[in-house]
Amino acid sequence: SLLFMGTGSVLYSTGKSKLTELGGLYKTMPRTMIYTVIGGLSISAFPLFSGFVSKSMTVSAFGEEHLMWVFLLLMLASAGTFLHTGLKIPYFIWFGKDQGIKAKEPPWNMELAMIIGSLFCIGLGIFYKPLYSLLPYPVHFEPYTAYHAWETLQILLFTQLGFFLLLNKLWCKDTISLDTDWFPRKLSNVFLWIVNKPLVAIEYKFIGEIYEFVIQKPIMMIASFFKTIDTVIVDGSITAMGKTALAGSRKMRQLQNGQIQHYAMFMVAGVIAIFVIVLFIK
Repeated sequence: SLLFMGTGSVLYSTGKSKLTELGGLYKTMPRTMIYTVIGGLSISAFPLFSGFVSKSMTVSAFGEEHLMWVFLLLMLASAGTFLHTGLKIPYFIWFGKDQGIKAKEPPWNMELAMIIGSLFCIGLGIFYKPLYSLLPYPVHFEPYTAYHAWETLQILLFTQLGFFLLLNKLWCKDTISLDTDWFPRKLSNVFLWIVNKPLVAIEYKFIGEIYEFVIQKPIMMIASFFKTIDTVIVDGSITAMGKTALAGSRKMRQLQNGQIQHYAMFMVAGVIAIFVIVLFIK
């Protein structure tokens, strides 16, 4: 974010964004230059900056897991990041050929944001223990060892040496660049046309009809069949049992009129019925 703020301040103050149109701005925007260089060193994982204590942990983890091809790719990416972001962009903006641009430092609020970002980049690079304490697992990684610091410095210093040796090859040339944004924009329009026209027509006129006749209607017929069974047979049988029990209880209530002679008559009739059944069985 500090790099974005620094280059954004250059764009705000000069109105230019091409490296070939910039250069020599260290004279008129020295403080912004310092903030931008701090951001470049931080993202390049230079010692004493935040990237050194965070990026190195990730790279070392792959090395400890013996994933050497990932480890080497990340080391190469670190060198490339330093070459492009830490060297090339700051050099051509601040120390390139002076274009005579009369720029000035950005407004105080933009500079305040860059100061805060710079303090975080340096502070986290030195006082990294609070950052590690926020991680969900215990951290046993120690960034500031002699081996790790010397290894990182070798990569960065040799990258810097290669940059200055090949500076003439890396020098920005004022040419007409290919607008690569044209391809995704045009391809996205083609993609949207395919989705909105042929695919939508196929969906509504073909796939939708097949879905309705093959899946939706059979499922609705099966659901209607089981609904009929549930309503007529299951619910009907339960309702019939309830009505039968209610009618039987009403009949039984008529038999219980409180007259003892009736109870005695039923008891005698019951005994006779049992006696007849027993004799019939024998």
